[in-house]
Amino acid sequence: MNCETPTQRCWAEIDRAALAHNLAAVRSQTGPSVKVMAVVKANAYGHGAAHVVKALAGSVDLLGVANVAEAREARACAPGAPVLILGPVLPEERAEIVAHGFIPLISTVEEARAFHTLAGESPLEAHLVVDTGMGRVGIWENEALAVAAEVRELRGLRITGICSHLPSADEDEAFTRKQLASFHDMVRQIRALGFEQSIVHIENSAGLIGFPAQAGDLVRAGLMLYGSSPLPEFQSRLLPVMTWKTRITLVRTAPAGHGISYGRTHITRQPTRIATLAVGYADGYQRHLSNRGADVLIRGRRCPVLGRITMDQIIVDVNALPTVAVGEEAVLMGRQENEEISAAELAQKSGTIPWEIFTGVGRRVERVCL
Repeated sequence: MNCETPTQRCWAEIDRAALAHNLAAVRSQTGPSVKVMAVVKANAYGHGAAHVVKALAGSVDLLGVANVAEAREARACAPGAPVLILGPVLPEERAEIVAHGFIPLISTVEEARAFHTLAGESPLEAHLVVDTGMGRVGIWENEALAVAAEVRELRGLRITGICSHLPSADEDEAFTRKQLASFHDMVRQIRALGFEQSIVHIENSAGLIGFPAQAGDLVRAGLMLYGSSPLPEFQSRLLPVMTWKTRITLVRTAPAGHGISYGRTHITRQPTRIATLAVGYADGYQRHLSNRGADVLIRGRRCPVLGRITMDQIIVDVNALPTVAVGEEAVLMGRQENEEISAAELAQKSGTIPWEIFTGVGRRVERVCL
């Protein structure tokens, strides 16, 4: 992570003040009694895990990662922070989890027994995860009480959390309300088995925004932490954390009738001043943006992307600019003067979701902290 003035061809500026602002917006939804997990998996949603973890260390209660390798990275950046692994782990990874005190999710009795055996006299902190509709990980809902009763007898485990996941909090209100009610009813029954002190969590960003009263003891803030809301009505309360930039490497005037990029899917109708930019799908600028009305910002003006996105370069129309020079910045995502291109806009034009736009920003795009 570089904190100096960038000299590179393609980079992403990470705004720590915006990250703090969004964390405050999360806490404004939860109230003071609810804990916050920062979900920093997938390189902190493409924002640079090392930078984000260091910026948030001490300000959140838990860090959420996808796997053991990410847990290792998070712990190195925040040595004292609790780290929860949100995905199932492989049998050969369990010993490392026990050795470093990472927090696994327990989906089966077999997993619980294995961790119990490895932990021995020093109980391992773990969370029970119940599948209440996601179909991805967790104890089946109708088996949860029986599994919890078995796990209670395993002295090598200390169950400090009971959790689930919302599959459609931003799409299906009726299902989500029913799911939340069912989950919280089940939690009451599980707690009665001897898990009274276990914290409860089910809500992701969409759940927290749409159903704050059902948050439980902890919320898992992901997308909204990085400044993009899964529900449009909350967007005005968030600030984008990432501004993705590149540079102009070439400026030319293409004659009328000239093809632009592979397949000649764009043909100039008149002499057109074009700029080549140092970014492509290898950097995460999605090929699906080809011929879909995508723009970049140069000197605060929208400049249309022409033709197909290539691996390392794109071509844009700069006819609307009075002058433009090699080396100038172009904003791919973020604000420049009075214009802004959001992750949601890029997602809509490429037929995907903001999560994929963020996490798709490649590792050769240097993250620069501000």
